Amino acid sequence: MSSKAHDVDHASGQNHGTFKSYMTGFVLSVILTVIPFWLVMDHVTAAVTTTILIVSFAIAQIVVHMVYFLHMSPKSENGWSLMALIFTVILVFITLIGSLWVMYHMNQNMMPQPGLM
Repeated sequence: MSSKAHDVDHASGQNHGTFKSYMTGFVLSVILTVIPFWLVMDHVTAAVTTTILIVSFAIAQIVVHMVYFLHMSPKSENGWSLMALIFTVILVFITLIGSLWVMYHMNQNMMPQPGLM
């Protein structure tokens, strides 16, 4: 049997990955964890820069996990898993931006007026 026979479930056509792909994902995940840890522990950059770098590494790690471990691609499940992910990201974005907008305006409108006291 070839190694391809073990990688694909013939009934559904989904790719289940190989040992090499899992190891690649694992090594990338470790690297994307160690670098932000080092940035924080050694105080390499300013706090704002470190925060931006950590968020960037976190997003990269999410992508690595989705590609190497969850096998999400436009081909898997005829693209429905990717469409569900995009829909979820859009909903989370709308919820976050809307919540921040509401909290900002509530803060501006609920501040006590110095002349009224």
